[in-house]
Amino acid sequence: MTAGSDAATAPGLAPLSLKDAPAFIERQFPVGRLSAEAYKERKAGSGQTLTALGSYWKGRKPLILVRAVVLGCLLPATDDAAADLDIFLRLMAMDDAAFGRRFMGSAAEFARLFPGHAELVTEERGRRRIWREDLTQAQRQARIAEAFASLPYAERLKHVKRPEECDEAELLAPIWPAVNRHLGTAARSLPELVEQLGIARFGHRPKVADTFCGAGSIPFEAARIGCDVYASDLNPIACMLTWGAFNIIGASPEKRAEIATEQERIAAEVDAEITRLGIEHDADGNRAKAYLYCLETRCPKTGWMVPMAPSWVISKTRNVIAKLVPDLAAKRYAIEIHSGVSAEEMAAAEQGTVRDGRLVHPMNPERSGVEIRTIRGDYRDADGTTRNRLRLWEMDEFIPRPDDIFQERLYCIQWITRDSLGKGRQQTFFRAVLPEDEARERQVVSIVRENLAGWQEAGLVPDMPIEPGDETTRLFRERGWTHWHHLFNARNLLGLVVMRGAIEKLGPRFIVSMLPISLDNASRLCGWNKGHPGSGEFATNVFNNQAFNTHLNFACRSVAHICSTIGQVQVSSPLSVVARVKPVPAASAEWPAALVVTDPPYADAVNYHEITEFFIAWLRKNPPPPFDQWTWDSRRDLAIKGRDEQFRRDMVAAYAAMTRHMPDNGLQVVMFTHQDAGVWADLGAILWAAGLRVTAAWNVVTETESALKEGNYVQGTVNLVLRKRLSAANARRMEIEAEIEEAVAAQLARLNALDDAWHERSNAETLYTDGDLTLAAYAAALQVVTAYATIDRQPLDRDLYRRLGKGETTMLRDLVDYAAQVANSLLVPEGFPREMWRDLGAAERFYVRMLDMEANGSAKVADFQNFARSFAFGGYAELMASTTANAASLAGAADLKGRMLEGEGFGATQLRQVLFAIWKTMEGGERDPRRGVTILKSEYAADYWQRRQKLIALADYVALKTRRTRPEESAAAHELAEALKLDRV
Repeated sequence: MTAGSDAATAPGLAPLSLKDAPAFIERQFPVGRLSAEAYKERKAGSGQTLTALGSYWKGRKPLILVRAVVLGCLLPATDDAAADLDIFLRLMAMDDAAFGRRFMGSAAEFARLFPGHAELVTEERGRRRIWREDLTQAQRQARIAEAFASLPYAERLKHVKRPEECDEAELLAPIWPAVNRHLGTAARSLPELVEQLGIARFGHRPKVADTFCGAGSIPFEAARIGCDVYASDLNPIACMLTWGAFNIIGASPEKRAEIATEQERIAAEVDAEITRLGIEHDADGNRAKAYLYCLETRCPKTGWMVPMAPSWVISKTRNVIAKLVPDLAAKRYAIEIHSGVSAEEMAAAEQGTVRDGRLVHPMNPERSGVEIRTIRGDYRDADGTTRNRLRLWEMDEFIPRPDDIFQERLYCIQWITRDSLGKGRQQTFFRAVLPEDEARERQVVSIVRENLAGWQEAGLVPDMPIEPGDETTRLFRERGWTHWHHLFNARNLLGLVVMRGAIEKLGPRFIVSMLPISLDNASRLCGWNKGHPGSGEFATNVFNNQAFNTHLNFACRSVAHICSTIGQVQVSSPLSVVARVKPVPAASAEWPAALVVTDPPYADAVNYHEITEFFIAWLRKNPPPPFDQWTWDSRRDLAIKGRDEQFRRDMVAAYAAMTRHMPDNGLQVVMFTHQDAGVWADLGAILWAAGLRVTAAWNVVTETESALKEGNYVQGTVNLVLRKRLSAANARRMEIEAEIEEAVAAQLARLNALDDAWHERSNAETLYTDGDLTLAAYAAALQVVTAYATIDRQPLDRDLYRRLGKGETTMLRDLVDYAAQVANSLLVPEGFPREMWRDLGAAERFYVRMLDMEANGSAKVADFQNFARSFAFGGYAELMASTTANAASLAGAADLKGRMLEGEGFGATQLRQVLFAIWKTMEGGERDPRRGVTILKSEYAADYWQRRQKLIALADYVALKTRRTRPEESAAAHELAEALKLDRV
């Protein structure tokens, strides 16, 4: 750090200035380690710090990523890049030494993990393993870190705590001498360092703004490390989540203890009322945990009332099923519950009464059954819209009318045994519905019927209509529900009113901010998870994905169980900074901030403006302070959505507002998750039009694999770093292309040099993958282009506000694609002859590059797709053996066989001929390289000897890269290469 004239002084800090210094994040970012940490945080599920406030907001960014971004903006990039990286990793507790402090396991666990480091552990007489007592804690931690350094980074993370789970003062205590020596600071904690860096860079403690705050992870983590924060969002539910992060998760220990006490009092009050009503206990004192319901409809072919479910398996862990027993007199089915049944009975129960969209039941002799759409009465009206004959429910209804197409039926109850009530491990069992259960059910319905109108008038139950939309229209179409309270059955409604009443009575009323957690767990949209070996059965929540999923059979938690879903808040460092939140549109936010970090909406990824009405409906009439000052409406008309011209205009307005309130030396970081490389061009033009220029971009893995996600979903978050564009310069297109070439080459050279230096210093794994380097090339292109006001006297956003025709492109997209081509010409895969790389065509480069990626363990189809776009190779799918989202693979020699040997493109390449020769070598199960050599000689009859060395190099490369993925092919390729080497004229 170099002192300057614009000096600022922090306590204990010598006058210095960072006013115009480049930020660390503009030069480098350790995305490999950061991705692994972000993935670990995501995999923690409910153990994540902010999920205690509700897991229904799916776009929440990992706190570790937010911390890295904010620190990366504050830390300077000095002339010693390797030292900068070392200090950054220490501050993030991602350096090798930190693992000695992050490991919280026992001596015995360490001995099992690292048997080669047994000298750290000794044994007592009782054979209990303990740490050596002659070593200080620091010495022991240093040796533990030494052991962990022998593991790949991702493997280390399996055995240690996340940084936020550790005591931060202890975790970072050893780093401050090195940090202060490098930075010239005098900090003893992260908030102190953040304040000193903020004063040096901006003249005051850093202020961070997020005008798309969502669930609040960005402003919360920025506040936790010592920044003042200003958060806003159009959506009041997002703002409530953020408020809860500040005031509940970030409360002082005393305040958190008070909140926990109040939660216990509320739960006790609810329990007492439910017990008084007698609606959840049976005659033996057992208490209900979950109620299982199903739809029921009349079969038009037989006249029978048929319970509807895709499966009648209730528990896979205890072999519990529901069994339909025909009642010939009533023409309906009794439902029995059987436990501990055989494997054959379990398999039979998996076949429910709804199969492939058809109603199939034992008393209908037609095995094909009846289509559900026929029962529902689907038809198309004059404008082609699909409709049906389901009756639309009225506002004062909450159960089906007797003549409705779909009825509802309680068919099973999960009970907690009386003897295990109140114990840590409860014993449960499943039982069929008895007459007394039906009586309790009628009692609940009666209570709700008598009180619903009054509850709605008081705002305790919604009276808000459901507006049509991309997500909400299905509720009309699939169930006939027209108001938000229709999504909750009688037990749900009564339980939620009792809970709301207890909060009103006992307070503090702001605990109502945690009501959405209960709503997410108390609806007709909650499914039933049948469990699997090692995991018990349970009711799912509404938003286990970002949609309204109606179920043929659904689960209703007991009120006591719903209360328990408002879990204890996670332990976190209390916030001691300014933290404000306000529900306003992004374009109207007026927060002055030197750092702006946002995760904006893009391309309708999630329709939060629609799905959060599920919660808004319950809170809009009588919200407590401070929420009573907010607008309790989703304001769909103001939501930034879509991907058309209006969306782009709205995004420009939002980012232009943020830029106006940012000082000239401020920074912005825009996080977005998207698979399409064209998004770079669109977003780049939007940010350019808002007065910003790109200075860097980094891709960090933030999403976990999930069975709930299908297709080629994205796992990375792109972090674009931006500053104000203060120049009004013009550039010529040809000059821009030359600048892009220089910028891309310089960027790749800088990162490769840093990678080499880091590897040499720490003997650690590679920091940057090829994908990261390609992304850095995109950033270099945007960095060059967005620095100019015009190109060939044309504004960069000239095509931003018009709809492009098929095949049309934009100037910015062309330039980004050009950067990718430049990068690809420079990024030679490890082990491939550099002199051959430049002569390869797009298809060959793609195949060679992806062989290298496969060898390094890549199996994400997005990686293959992104490189295909980078190489401008549209026919990549022909070269794939699999395009499954997370099990993608190239077609090997045995997959291709004799395909694609004719015509232009890949079929005309030397690589394709080598692959064909490899297949011939191993054809029939007995490897004979002579067959492969003969094929190549006949193909290149005229110039075989001139081409032979390249053919050998290609065969060697295939052998090297398929050693792990396709060992048989690797062996054949090796033998072919050796035979070619021995071939003589």
